[in-house]
Amino acid sequence: MGKGGGCVPSKKRQPSSAEGSAAAAATATATTATNNAPIEADEETHETASVAVNSTNAQSVTATLKIFIVYYSMYGHVEKLAKRMKKGVDGVEGVEAVLYRVPETLPADVLDHMKVPSKNPEVPEIKAAELAEADGVLFGFPTRFGCMAAQMKAFFDSSGELWKEQTLAGKPAGFFVSTGTQGGGQEATAWTAITQLAHHGMLFVPIGYTFGAGMFKMDSIRGGSPYGAGVYAGDGTREPTETELGLAEHQGKYMAGVVKRLCQA
Repeated sequence: MGKGGGCVPSKKRQPSSAEGSAAAAATATATTATNNAPIEADEETHETASVAVNSTNAQSVTATLKIFIVYYSMYGHVEKLAKRMKKGVDGVEGVEAVLYRVPETLPADVLDHMKVPSKNPEVPEIKAAELAEADGVLFGFPTRFGCMAAQMKAFFDSSGELWKEQTLAGKPAGFFVSTGTQGGGQEATAWTAITQLAHHGMLFVPIGYTFGAGMFKMDSIRGGSPYGAGVYAGDGTREPTETELGLAEHQGKYMAGVVKRLCQA
């Protein structure tokens, strides 16, 4: 059975009784020509069809791969990483990133008191069930005492049906984070979030040190770690540096490559 589903007949097929009778009345050369010619033609047809099916399937796979970038951003730092990450994903042929934000859980009066800006209306909210449509997911969130923010945790808590059916098992996923200080959880926030992926059977994809020299820059403050991209928000007024944004773009590109290889394997 070929990869495309075409079945190739065997060259060693034994002749039927009817063919044996016909062979007795014909020369050995005629018999060989009669038995072999259709098989060779059939093989060529099926092999060609198999290649065509494989080519079509490959084109279909690369044309439909989607990576969901699902994030919670209170003051916009995580959202800026997400947008740059989308650029990295979209730069890989055959892969497309889709931005989503998780629902807010704080009441409006509390958000007003905290001077939280309005959410980006161009980025839709996502329901947990929609994760099933993704080929890979990148989750972004700020830290709260070394763990993901409650809004993102609430989103994961709403994914019980997906967990029950193990719908997300085998899907690759990664993290990117925002912290207020250098010791505020650039690694711990991602590390403590891995439990969510483990229970869903998802595949955690860290970036390691694939960013190259950018991972070793010591001349300025830089967020991010081998777990994923990151940004330092400080008191909320600090903006992501080009190095932090570059790492986010790299993570998007890296994740797209991993997802593409897995889906074409």
